[in-house]
Amino acid sequence: MAAFEYSAAVLDHYERPRNVGEATRANAHAEVRSDTHGDRLTLSLRITPDGIVEEARFRAYGCVVAIAAGSMLTEMLRGRTLAAAAGITDIDVARALGGLPATKLRCSVLAGEAIVRALEAFHTQEGVGR
Repeated sequence: MAAFEYSAAVLDHYERPRNVGEATRANAHAEVRSDTHGDRLTLSLRITPDGIVEEARFRAYGCVVAIAAGSMLTEMLRGRTLAAAAGITDIDVARALGGLPATKLRCSVLAGEAIVRALEAFHTQEGVGR
């Protein structure tokens, strides 16, 4: 079993994840899964009519990094415009977590995929262009 050194932010978001659950009156939702490792992340957002992410919540099933990345992503999304939210990548999430061991970077990819899919679902549902 490999030992990893995680940043204080990773451990904090893993041990005390923020925004777990389903957003109230969510109008954007995504579920992504790693076929390789089985990690799964669901993301639900409530986006205001003027295009602000008012609430972001997640559920993650997987390793320390998958859970911490989901938690950090919700913190990063709240209060952002759709354009700013669309600009968040898995690398941004990893940086916000204080970096990740190279072998665990793949676990933060779900966060980047989830935001892309949730925003695509919102745009499809709302019938708006990007």
